[in-house]
Amino acid sequence: MLTRRSVLAASAASPMLASLGAEDALAATPKNIAVMGKAIDDIIAFDPAQSYEFTDNEVDGNCYNKLVTPDLTTGTTVVGDAAESWTVSPDGLTITFKMRPGVKFASGNELTAHDAAFSLHRVVKLNLTPGFIVTQFGYTKDNIEKLITAPDAQTLKMVLPKQVATSFVLFCLSANVGCIVDRATVMSHEKNGDLGNDWLKTHTAGSGPYQLISWVASDHVILEANPHSAVKVGVPRIVIQHIPEPASQLLQLEKGSIDIARDLLSDNIKQISGKPGFTVLTSGQATSLYIGMNMGKPHLDKTEVHQAIKWAIDYEGIAKNILPGTYEIAQNFLPAGLPGALTDRPFKRDVAKAKALLAQAGYPKGFSVTMDHFAAAPFSDVAQAVQANLKDIGIEVKLLPAQQKQVFTKMRARQHELIMLQWGSDYFDPNSNAQAYCADPDDSNNSKLKILAWRCHFFNPALTKMVEDAVKELDGAKRIAMYQDMQRQFRQIAPFAMMMQQNAVAVLGKGVSGLKVGPMPDYTKYADIRKA
Repeated sequence: MLTRRSVLAASAASPMLASLGAEDALAATPKNIAVMGKAIDDIIAFDPAQSYEFTDNEVDGNCYNKLVTPDLTTGTTVVGDAAESWTVSPDGLTITFKMRPGVKFASGNELTAHDAAFSLHRVVKLNLTPGFIVTQFGYTKDNIEKLITAPDAQTLKMVLPKQVATSFVLFCLSANVGCIVDRATVMSHEKNGDLGNDWLKTHTAGSGPYQLISWVASDHVILEANPHSAVKVGVPRIVIQHIPEPASQLLQLEKGSIDIARDLLSDNIKQISGKPGFTVLTSGQATSLYIGMNMGKPHLDKTEVHQAIKWAIDYEGIAKNILPGTYEIAQNFLPAGLPGALTDRPFKRDVAKAKALLAQAGYPKGFSVTMDHFAAAPFSDVAQAVQANLKDIGIEVKLLPAQQKQVFTKMRARQHELIMLQWGSDYFDPNSNAQAYCADPDDSNNSKLKILAWRCHFFNPALTKMVEDAVKELDGAKRIAMYQDMQRQFRQIAPFAMMMQQNAVAVLGKGVSGLKVGPMPDYTKYADIRKA
């Protein structure tokens, strides 16, 4: 368990902590340390070539630079990060980056194009969970070193194996897997050809404003300022304390034993919102709550049924009464904030219209169906609301609550009927969600693309072709328009009722400011956190 004593032990070399009394519990946090309460039992590894969970991605986002990063003010372009500029060949197949001079790793080594090339090489060679974000361009272990090269320390040359949109490539490079690691430091820890993976699971080797100095699973993460970073942080030490219960986070925030609470639920937020000195931050996440309808099951193979369900749901009531502050109504497969996302809401509860659509489908008296969902709050409450909504149009829903792993496993095997789940974007490009919801080039069990459309037997060649065409379009404006058209068609024909977009909520304690909550975990930034 993290106490003031363990913070001191992990930070023994730091003179700024020498005056703290080790015998005390974390009752009032020091001004030079920001303590954040968060559930962190999702952490598996901090190696950017492996990290794929929320918390480890967020930590990486504060410890590394990438070549580029999304311009979050517009959501439609990227800006330079470790790369100062880039040019694209007329055929779109070669991108040449010029590195920003003077960027240094926590080791003191200068970040160069050689480090950037090495980082992408190891992603492809290791081919761990997030590796597909890079390998989908056609890179393999056999061609990666020939196609991504560093002619000199300031130049990175990226030759694409096949035609894809430049914006698609750049947004993928802005994903967590695009973090640039310190080649010299990482390779000094290589064992048995693992490219330093075993060491990087529990360490960082980046150039971001912070570096990881301690991690104890399901207990704490401690970050310390990178002394060589050009970014001057507001608080030199960040402690992320594992507090899985939202109520406990709220209690400790009110006591002052943590500075920031990250996982409060709607009821907790209501309790704290009116109290002086506390600040509630919300940011729309690229995470959607939806109901999937398996077209391989009886009663669920007709568009009229899909539309009836969409018109039966009381979106406003669910958002207001069950999910206030933590979710917003969102009825498109691209979450607001991603390039090309539509933000209109074409569906609202209309029982008469929903009944008429069911009658057109041949079910004037409705039918019975099951719906799988996560057993935990707030999903169980939302599922019960949907159950009541569908009962009003004649659809009797038997709820099947289960643990997350069980629900995911059932959907991946296409054994569900209705299912309520969340989907988070893998990278900040519209293709991530467009491919997931719309593309099913092979509906057989031998398909190589077994994501959401395939899992619901949504086999639509026209929409699949739109996905394939959009990912190749070099004209940025035309490409965005293609995704917007895709969303409009999807709403009319797809077996998915898009319901809500999740908000990340952070509550700051008295005198605390500056946390930036991003639309994806690795864009949540700590550097500007200040304590009065």
